[in-house]
Amino acid sequence: MAWSGNLSKNIRELRFLMCQSSPASSSARTFVEKNYKELKTLNPKLPILFRECSGAEPQLWARFDFGVEKGIKLEGLSEAQISKALEDLVKAGDILKA
Repeated sequence: MAWSGNLSKNIRELRFLMCQSSPASSSARTFVEKNYKELKTLNPKLPILFRECSGAEPQLWARFDFGVEKGIKLEGLSEAQISKALEDLVKAGDILKA
């Protein structure tokens, strides 16, 4: 995840929405458990928020400059696909800056 050090350059806030116990959110929970420490170490000033609610559909939201937000539904995605989705959001931030 070489791109993960660029999160704070392109994204102002990252939010994960998920259910604490549903199978639909299991890969999102696992992704967060495995990758949060690295993401936060590489981007210490970036707010990474977790919103848990029973029955919530797993989603990933990124807020960019000027209040622009993009969201991705994570239901049915593997950890690798979630990582790719996050990478795509970082790249989208590059495009928005240009």
